[in-house]
Amino acid sequence: MNSRKAQLEALDRLLTIMDELREQCPWDRKQTMKSLRHLTIEETYELGDAILDEDLEEVKKELGDLLLHIFFYARIGSETRSFDIGDVANVISDKLIHRHPHIYGDVDVADAEEVKQNWEAIKLKEGKKSVLEGVPNSLPSLVKANRIQDKVAGVGFDWEKPEQVFEKLKEELAELQHEVATGGKDRIESEFGDVLFSMVNYARFLDVNPENALERTNKKFIKRFKYLESKARDAGKSLKDMTLAEMDVYWEEAKQL
Repeated sequence: MNSRKAQLEALDRLLTIMDELREQCPWDRKQTMKSLRHLTIEETYELGDAILDEDLEEVKKELGDLLLHIFFYARIGSETRSFDIGDVANVISDKLIHRHPHIYGDVDVADAEEVKQNWEAIKLKEGKKSVLEGVPNSLPSLVKANRIQDKVAGVGFDWEKPEQVFEKLKEELAELQHEVATGGKDRIESEFGDVLFSMVNYARFLDVNPENALERTNKKFIKRFKYLESKARDAGKSLKDMTLAEMDVYWEEAKQL
């Protein structure tokens, strides 16, 4: 591991390289915050993949890509004298100190849950009109549902026991079944959304991240389906010409891998 001095020197090196690229590289000179935005989102998803794969070497590389983007935005901000990387670091440092009075003040907390509740209360005192203001509109719906529920739970709007949430989930499933039998597409979609929202809430009570859980299943399905495709090719068959029973043989094999 690098010493604190070596870490600061590495950051200074990257800051210097960023300045040089912005001044000398045609592509880097051309970029704006808006042009970088979609690239930053892609890098964030790539980091998420590396974390789920538990590939620490890849995590290190993807963190580097994200760090470059942070330095890039700060460099662009400095060109209009709006902010620089020092301002970015100071803003987050000030926020962390202000929102952790149990570390930097005289507030006592019992556990992590109380820390979260204090955090939301402090943000409201800072002028936010709703605890939900911190939930970005552009978040994917599954992630957004999780963040919404986490936010409101932080101010006490929550169930007390997992069993209560599970009962609510069963209630929503029954309502969905009723609409499937009697309702139109709009009502079915509405009730389906309620079921998903309840599932996300139940996951929170089980201490399971629903986004991570679903992505694990996605990866598992992709691996097994690719195995199925491979075995079909080896047998000289096309999936569309195979029966479900034939495909199920390979699927069961894939589940054993």
